[in-house]
Amino acid sequence: MEKILSKPKSIKDNVLSYCPGCGHGIAHRLVGEAIDELQIRERTIAVAPVGCAVFAYDYFDFDTTEAPHGRPPAVATGIKRTNPDKIVFTYQGDGDIAAIGMAETIHAANRGENITIIFINNANYGMTGGQMAPTTLLGQVTETTPFGRDAKREGYPIHLCELLANLKGTVYLERVALYNPQNIIKAKKAVKKAFEYQIQNKGFSLVEIISNCPVDWGMTPLQSIKWVEETFIKEFPLGVIKDEK
Repeated sequence: MEKILSKPKSIKDNVLSYCPGCGHGIAHRLVGEAIDELQIRERTIAVAPVGCAVFAYDYFDFDTTEAPHGRPPAVATGIKRTNPDKIVFTYQGDGDIAAIGMAETIHAANRGENITIIFINNANYGMTGGQMAPTTLLGQVTETTPFGRDAKREGYPIHLCELLANLKGTVYLERVALYNPQNIIKAKKAVKKAFEYQIQNKGFSLVEIISNCPVDWGMTPLQSIKWVEETFIKEFPLGVIKDEK
């Protein structure tokens, strides 16, 4: 019998430690498949942050380093500038990239650094128990917004792709999701395109991946899929935000 699918060479044969229904495992695979298909594994360097995304170094089978919380774009900038022949990307969650790391993100994008960012948006702080994140939706209940996020009290959700689209240094920005097979296929294409743009020295690219976090959302995996489809992506519409082809 022909084997159709197998684990990407860029992914280690380790058991995932993520919660049931979490999207990180799928996102890891998409990154690994894209790197394998582009044949850039031996040239690739990943930067992992603090948060659930930090475990990426347990699963990516290529050079990976860890940065202080929020600093991956700065670390990636240093790596890329000193090793311009390498393919450098960060793998970050919403708190890391849009809260403590917002300055690093904006300035790397504004400078047009030739790096790629894979941004996992699950609308809460996953590792620390589900507190409000910059991307938490209005009305969403978290550990720190037990009555739901209130715009007058906590402000509005940050739409990072739309924010970065205004910067001249950004080349490619797309928001994708992992809640069904069709969108997973689109997510894979977006990740691959972001790496291709870096290979072509076009500049700063970011792919925002809407990812399920059923445990911290207080849902079953199936309920989380429905919530993403019916609620989450209405606040964060999917699609290409910017593409300077």
